[in-house]
Amino acid sequence: MPERKPGEYGFEDTSLRAMGGEEGVRRLVDLFYDAMETRPDAKKILEMHGDDLRLARQKLAAFLTGWLGGPKRYRERWGRIQIPVAHRHLDIGTSERDAWLACMQVAIDAMPVADDFRVYFMHEIAVPANRVLAMAEHTRASRS
Repeated sequence: MPERKPGEYGFEDTSLRAMGGEEGVRRLVDLFYDAMETRPDAKKILEMHGDDLRLARQKLAAFLTGWLGGPKRYRERWGRIQIPVAHRHLDIGTSERDAWLACMQVAIDAMPVADDFRVYFMHEIAVPANRVLAMAEHTRASRS
């Protein structure tokens, strides 16, 4: 990972501040799940969450807050998380990953953030999404 400098996204809490702080993260998460509830391509991943999305929304907001350089809210409440391991029980393929990222794109596009941050965020959020896909593919292959 390249070394980050003060003021650049990915350095300390610069990304969280660019998102609008914790309030901005919560808004992003709401927009994300709103997109998931309306996009036909996200139907399968929406069903993976069950009927009540409140806890999913809380967990994603808590995770993203820390991931963006803010307080480690997820760890404070639920302990340490390894994103790929936490999702390995789910049947995730390329279409699910792509739908998840498409919902995140809809959400970030609706946020009042700088265009360069939007691009940075989508590039970075694709990393854990791709790791979840790789874990799912590995799990499927090991079952065969």
